[in-house]
Amino acid sequence: MAERDRLVMRGIRKSFGPVAALDGVELRVRPGEIHGLLGGNGAGKTTLMNILFGLYRADAGEILVGGRPAHVRSPREAMALGIGMVHQQFLQVPTFTVVENIVLGTRLRNRPGLDLAGPLRKIEALAERFGLPFDPRARLGDLPMGVRQRVEIAKALYRGVELLILDEPTTMLTPQQVDALFASLKVMVQAGLSVIFITHKLREVLAVSDRITVLRSGRSVATAPRAEATEHSLVRAMVGEAVDVDRSLLFARGEHEAALAQSGQPVRLALEDLSAADPEGRPALEGWSMTVRQGEIVGIAGVAGNGQHALAEAVMAIRPRQGRVRLDGADLSALATQQLLARGLAYVPENRWEDGCLARASLAHNLILGAHRRPPFSAGRFLQWHVIHTLARALIAEFNIQARGPEAQAGDLSGGNLQRVMLARALSQEAKVLILHNPTQGLDIASIEFVYQQLLRHKRTGGATLLISENIDELFLLCNRIAVIYRGRMAGTLKRGQFDAYAAGRLMSGMPGQDAEAAA
Repeated sequence: MAERDRLVMRGIRKSFGPVAALDGVELRVRPGEIHGLLGGNGAGKTTLMNILFGLYRADAGEILVGGRPAHVRSPREAMALGIGMVHQQFLQVPTFTVVENIVLGTRLRNRPGLDLAGPLRKIEALAERFGLPFDPRARLGDLPMGVRQRVEIAKALYRGVELLILDEPTTMLTPQQVDALFASLKVMVQAGLSVIFITHKLREVLAVSDRITVLRSGRSVATAPRAEATEHSLVRAMVGEAVDVDRSLLFARGEHEAALAQSGQPVRLALEDLSAADPEGRPALEGWSMTVRQGEIVGIAGVAGNGQHALAEAVMAIRPRQGRVRLDGADLSALATQQLLARGLAYVPENRWEDGCLARASLAHNLILGAHRRPPFSAGRFLQWHVIHTLARALIAEFNIQARGPEAQAGDLSGGNLQRVMLARALSQEAKVLILHNPTQGLDIASIEFVYQQLLRHKRTGGATLLISENIDELFLLCNRIAVIYRGRMAGTLKRGQFDAYAAGRLMSGMPGQDAEAAA
């Protein structure tokens, strides 16, 4: 071990039943560096860090912290070694104040009276030193996700960590908040801390990391200084081969095809004053009006939890809503979900496991969900399984679904393959309008490129697409127009040629912005 390594993980192995999640992984992290941990879906990034943080136990291998062997059996032991972790899902109590959340689980000398004046001063000093602005007296549940993330980081710093693990920390942040986070991380490493930055986003890992380690299929395949890493080299390390689609070519093609969808193209989908409530009856979507034209991809941008789910489910009549939904001019507002599917709307939901499939049903059955009561799949009360299996075999081949055949259970598929199933189901029905919610979340690069190709093919054949995504780069890559949603309302719109991450970020934060389509 090099004397300067703060952390060494060597020969780490971990299996879940017959599946090897980690196979001899090695990772070295130095003091005062941001170390990017990059890999596709299922590469083993989070599993490796859960072992380091004591949430899992490795089957084999060793961990050295500060040159000494470490046996981390719980998060408490990890924190005693100076290791902290900020998870994708924050471990917080929304009804507590910020300061109460930060000190939760620590020993307080004045516990009976819960006098938090001393911790409050320490927290304010940490927040100022590391550029983490928040009100420590505020109720946590009232704060936006970007601020709540700062609280999680401050919680780790309050405990005196020297190594901070951030698991996909930019997922729910605006571009401005990402910049602020990166600035805070640089202050931390200048103070001697080390940061492990888990991500699958190439641009971000190249922007902030000092060194980068790539995992693929549970193995560490490359470690390189930032100066020696390129997007191309990282992609090759992540997928093991050249990706079929060059992203710059795809972007150019998207720009070219965007010009084909002029304002004179017919409107396929029109939403008029659409409103809906959340399960508790509170407004989740208010007065939403927009159009999607033939051969057009229109994006919906926003920080998670601002009404995207309500919008998708309102369009598809999955939840009660007010307002009108029109397809090719026809008013479909009174139709149920099953009837909307029959008319040419197709929906790929955000949660592919809970809302997108029947996990215990066969692949063949999942590929016809929504159309199973219509010919040629149904004759009266009976399903025509020979027809269904013939279609399933064709779609498995066309969409390159890795499964043993039509009888395979959907629940046995990987996330990328299940996403291919949902796209195959939607596109095989000749959908006029395709509605997708975070279609590439959690997918590896090869699967993401496949999804993009299918959307462009749908566009070329005159289909209309409503793409709801929290990945602003994805929206900029594919869309003709982007509408920004904030607290259930439209905050503004942007046209291709006017796309700007910071303009979108201002709208996503609820700040007044110049609407590129105010007249619309």
